[in-house]
Amino acid sequence: MTKYIFVTGGVVSSLGKGISAASLGKLLEARGLSVAMLKCDPYINVDPGTMNPFQHGEVYVTEDGAETDLDLGHYERFLNKEMHHTNNITAGRIYETVIARERRGDFLGMTVQVIPHITDEIKSRFKLPAKGADIVIIEIGGTVGDIESLPFLEAARQMGLEAGRENTLYIHVTLVPFIKASEELKTKPTQHSVAKLRELGISPDIIVCRSEKPLSSEIKAKISMFCSVPKESVVDAPDVASIYEVPMVFDKQGLDDQVVMLLRLRSRAKDLESWSTVVHRLKNPKHEVQIALAGKYTDYKDAYKSVHEALVHGGIANDCRITVRYLDTSSPSILEDLHGVHGILVPGGFGDRGIEGKVKVTGLAREERIPFLGLCLGLQIAVVEFGRSVLKLSGAHSTEFDPKTRYPVIDLLPEQKAVQAKGASMRLGTYECCLKKGSLAHKAYGTATVQERHRHRYEVNNKFRKLYEDAGLQVTGTYAPKNLAEIVELRDHPWFLAAQFHPEFKSRPESPHPLFRDFVAAALARSRGLDRRPAGVKPAGRGFSGEDHG
Repeated sequence: MTKYIFVTGGVVSSLGKGISAASLGKLLEARGLSVAMLKCDPYINVDPGTMNPFQHGEVYVTEDGAETDLDLGHYERFLNKEMHHTNNITAGRIYETVIARERRGDFLGMTVQVIPHITDEIKSRFKLPAKGADIVIIEIGGTVGDIESLPFLEAARQMGLEAGRENTLYIHVTLVPFIKASEELKTKPTQHSVAKLRELGISPDIIVCRSEKPLSSEIKAKISMFCSVPKESVVDAPDVASIYEVPMVFDKQGLDDQVVMLLRLRSRAKDLESWSTVVHRLKNPKHEVQIALAGKYTDYKDAYKSVHEALVHGGIANDCRITVRYLDTSSPSILEDLHGVHGILVPGGFGDRGIEGKVKVTGLAREERIPFLGLCLGLQIAVVEFGRSVLKLSGAHSTEFDPKTRYPVIDLLPEQKAVQAKGASMRLGTYECCLKKGSLAHKAYGTATVQERHRHRYEVNNKFRKLYEDAGLQVTGTYAPKNLAEIVELRDHPWFLAAQFHPEFKSRPESPHPLFRDFVAAALARSRGLDRRPAGVKPAGRGFSGEDHG
């Protein structure tokens, strides 16, 4: 029978429930157990697709095109397996489903209530990922005490009754703050959080304690006594340099041993050799490079979580530490802020704030031969910049930002122009990309076709495509059914590549994405002074006539 592990959080948000859940999943899979993951988000939005990145962070896109919480990225990176729409549910989706059923008359005139109708729907979603899995780890977003989380916590409580306590485990992640004035770790927030969870009918089996410093044996004993859990079930989770160290921290304390014992699971000997190698390479790099991430949500780094992690993975592949310099492209000093970087990455985004800064940054990368990687909007910016600076198409732009531009080098496809509702209506999920032989992309992937994930509306306008290619910005990746540009590369440049898709979503610490691997390698070469332009070679487009191609 499938076992269920519920991961809840208390005191404050952003404690690392997702990392804790993913790390536990990694340990259990290392013991030969099949693990499925589920994230429950208590907000009323149907999905995070229309939410502000400053509030929610990045929107993570799965293979099947679901717009989901960023924690699914952690699940994929730690477990090295694909998530799908069934691995993320929201309160909005639950209520939408129940209300639709009520409108159809499915409840036969009953009064529809939170209990049992909403909680029954939630429990049915708990069970969806369970097929073929030994364990389902279910992370409940928010904190204990939030009104929005109550139906999910009630459903989790009921699962203990329905599946049996021998098949259900509750892990509570909580805060043990360090008070600098008294130089003490305080357990009272954890005690109150556990008490609140008990008021809802759930007694945690294991408590994961987040703290700045490791917990002493005395602190663990105190939490054990006041929260009624065995001392060995109080797990220390101090701050670490890299999130990829967390499974090793949990391994040393026997977290998975406790889970296997409490759920009466049989498993094989644990194999963490590959993961240990990843952590070792992270902590002992031979080189270091600085990468500028030039975006518009840089005040909230979770908005670029997968991009950051993919850069780290590229560093693992090249045995180097990645220092990411987050730069806001709306800053007047954006070009000065790029001084000394070895590579420039322009990520995706929406809205016109900071767009002209992104154009300037991309132009600098092109002119100064700095390794460049553009993602989604980053590709569109590369096309706009080249059109203006090299092709001399004055005012060239995307119709997203200038609907009346004379040169709409980026535009909507006809079917997108007819879209009214914004939610889940972009080009989402996996599409095939055919690669041009001999291109940077072809060399990186080592294959003729690839599958990559998308999240965008606007496309490169094919009316201008030959003009661009003749001048040196070549389309080297194409979605063949509609002849859409997926990858562009700059001729006569050490490494300049932009992708319409989001390769960061498919990068893993144990298998870094080829484009990030090669981008970091190019940045490393620049840092070591290996980028030397042969005599007489000019950047692409420098010899172009420059007439206005109206």
